[in-house]
Amino acid sequence: MTEKYFQRSGPLTSLRQWSAVALLLAATFCTNPSAMLEPALATCGGGGGGGTGGMDADEEVYDVAWQEVTAPVTIKDGLIVYWLPATATEQQFSSLLVSRMLSIYSARCVTLAMVAPGTEFSQKLAAGTRLPLAILMAPDGTTLGKAENIVGILKVEKVEQLLTAGIKKRQNALQTQMTTAAAKEKTGDKGGAITIYQIVLRQKCLLPKLGKDAAQQLQRLGVSAQVSQGANLDQNVTSKITTLMAAGLKAELSDRYIESKKLYFKAHQLDVNDPAPLRYLGELYRHDIGDWGEARRIFEQILAMPSDPLSRAVALHGLGKITIHEGNFKKGLALMEKSVQVYPLALAYRNLAVYWNSEGDSKKAYAYTQKALAMAPQDPFNLVFSAVFMAASGHKEEALKVARENEKLMCGSYNLAAIYAQSGNKEKALQLLRRHFFEYERFQAVRSKEMMEARVDHVFDSLKKDKTFLSLTAGADGKLKMH
Repeated sequence: MTEKYFQRSGPLTSLRQWSAVALLLAATFCTNPSAMLEPALATCGGGGGGGTGGMDADEEVYDVAWQEVTAPVTIKDGLIVYWLPATATEQQFSSLLVSRMLSIYSARCVTLAMVAPGTEFSQKLAAGTRLPLAILMAPDGTTLGKAENIVGILKVEKVEQLLTAGIKKRQNALQTQMTTAAAKEKTGDKGGAITIYQIVLRQKCLLPKLGKDAAQQLQRLGVSAQVSQGANLDQNVTSKITTLMAAGLKAELSDRYIESKKLYFKAHQLDVNDPAPLRYLGELYRHDIGDWGEARRIFEQILAMPSDPLSRAVALHGLGKITIHEGNFKKGLALMEKSVQVYPLALAYRNLAVYWNSEGDSKKAYAYTQKALAMAPQDPFNLVFSAVFMAASGHKEEALKVARENEKLMCGSYNLAAIYAQSGNKEKALQLLRRHFFEYERFQAVRSKEMMEARVDHVFDSLKKDKTFLSLTAGADGKLKMH
């Protein structure tokens, strides 16, 4: 990719920072399952993680997939929103980072581009206007409107209003076209009407309802055309869905998975064309409940509908993990690699590290581990995961330091066990694996997959012939071949 997607945090610079942050956050977040903000690494042999819509410890549901650019965006159709923050701090904490409207429109041919402060492109776009600033542009580079800050603050509501106004203007123009087409029909100019309806149909991504109207008129005139209905952006619907999703996420973070499933499903029923509730449902089934048949169905549904980059990436990653566990390694790897191309997730980077570690390529495993850490450097789960590869590379004492500081991190039990196993402490490793399988996890369907993956995971090579380890993982589903 020539562009990158904006992340909220930057990398730590030293192991001292790394360990200190891990100790502080672990004590707060993951001392017990019901207090966690980052789910355990279920269904990921090596500890990739998952759940909570694929967004790790994020407490927000509708994260906006801004892509960072340093040059003009090139698109054929749709619209572009350029966000020009004034400072790096604003990049991390702006209200523009969370919005159902912007998230939905990013699946409707609206490119959301964040221009890093201080760059030449930012200065050129601003043209002397005080930052922060948002600019709405057409594909040809024509400026359609601007949202300026008030006392140095650019609120998401102003950007939503800017986009809504731009789309409304285009909708009115196309509606006029529809009226013109109907008039041509009345005068017997069927060909002229069809041409206009097809012009309107080409805007179906941005304006699905109007595109559907045009498709119906074309079908009536004998021309094949189909358009799916877009997500409902009515404020009342948005309020109800976001309330249900927040309650569902709270339930999931407290391990109340069945309650969470019901809440996510209610949100889905309110708007079946919104990919976010499906994303959270898919990850819940894959990671927390272990129903991979249902998870696969949901992920495939996300990929078959207009979806934002984040939802597509989570779906691709989930299908990749499932496919690898089924034994189709190359296809699963390709799906996970495509996931990070669509939208980079720490979750996908961790599981790419797991994959290459299982293939014996420590260089690639380390590289993906560092990418995951750079995206979420203050997440304790990420820190413990990284320490697994630290131990594998021979830095056992440093890895053990992280493990000791995070021993109460219930959601990191699998990776903590991996650190101790690679450091020669068999009893501690077995104790932590037992804690992970039988104290942390809630569903046998998840345990059976994790036990299988533990049996083939290189980090537990020292335990592969141990009778206690074999007994502990006796419930493995047998899908993968032990080395």
